[in-house]
Amino acid sequence: MNIGDIVFQLFALLIPIAIIVTIIIVVRSSKKRNEQLDRIEEKIDRGSG
Repeated sequence: MNIGDIVFQLFALLIPIAIIVTIIIVVRSSKKRNEQLDRIEEKIDRGSG
């Protein structure tokens, strides 16, 4: 096995893993942002009510 094959194997494994990790990070940050917006809305509703 030469260096090129090893490098290709590493990329072939790392790219799908990187895509999955990126999706997880995006979903988590989106969820946190929604929770933060809900808290802000709740504060605004309490303040004007």
